[in-house]
Amino acid sequence: MSGLVLKLAPSERLLINGAVIENGQRRGRLNILTPGAHILRLRDAIHPNEATTPVRRLCYLAQLVLSGDRRIEDVAPDLVSGINAISQIFTEPQQHEALSLARRAASDGQAYQTLKALRSLLHVETELLSRSPV
Repeated sequence: MSGLVLKLAPSERLLINGAVIENGQRRGRLNILTPGAHILRLRDAIHPNEATTPVRRLCYLAQLVLSGDRRIEDVAPDLVSGINAISQIFTEPQQHEALSLARRAASDGQAYQTLKALRSLLHVETELLSRSPV
């Protein structure tokens, strides 16, 4: 069996194609067979008030596609433009690889892959922003 396998904690919620799904009291597992389904774990969702940094804003934009609030065709140019802008800040090869993956995914209309690549930079962004100016 192929597709996406989601392992869910008790009472965990996720958004699948605009519908909120809540797991029962036991751990669960879902096999998503439909390619291109929009899926967002609500525990990973960024609240609009939390989209206060460049990477978080881009993650939020990709998240809006997964929630069904925006179309990838409408946000892809903003995602690519934002990724290009932040690429000057990240210097490590693995960070540039994540940005390349995010850029390619956004251009290909893959919101989940874009979000996944960008989320890998959140901890680096937090570290960079916490540094004191010299």
